[in-house]
This record gives sequence, structure tokens and C-alpha cells, in this order.
Amino acid sequence: MPDLVAAVAEPSRRRLLQLLGSGEQTVTQLASHFTVSRSAISQHLGVLADSGLVTSRRAGKFQYYRLDARGMAALRAELDSFWTGELDQLVRDAQALGRT
Repeated sequence: MPDLVAAVAEPSRRRLLQLLGSGEQTVTQLASHFTVSRSAISQHLGVLADSGLVTSRRAGKFQYYRLDARGMAALRAELDSFWTGELDQLVRDAQALGRT
């Protein structure tokens, strides 16, 4: 299973996910929002695709990317689980400190 949190830890990848939230876009369209090369954006998209967060399709010479609903749901579940677990641990720690 891919490490979804690691995939979105990089700020450019998070921004790509935000941009794709408005719909399918080409690498060129996405790259216009960044100061790095199209090649760098393609590499970030490759990481997101390998993680199952985006999918792509080819139409002629263009590669179109879009969010993958299943991958995004898995990311949400992982983040929800992480925060729930962390908050539960904070409560346990606070309770333990109160007893000492």
C-alpha cells in the first residue's frame, strides 16, 4: 500500500491536488501555476499517480490528469485515522499527567 501521507507531504503535490480539484487538466496547464519545469511537474504527477491519488488519460499529444476519487477517499481516511489516534493519545497523556 502506498504511503499517501508521504505523497502529499511535498507542497507542490498538495497544490497539484488542489488545482485538479477544479477538474481535469494537462501537464502544461498545471505547470503554468509553478516556477519549476514541466518535467518536474510530470514527476510530481507520477508520484501522485503511483499513490493512486490521480489518474491520467492520453488524448492525442496531451496527457490529462484528474483526481482519483478512490485514492482521495483513502487519503481522507488515513488522515482522519491519524488525527483521531493522535488526539486520543494526547488525551491519554494528559490524563496520565493529571494522575502523577
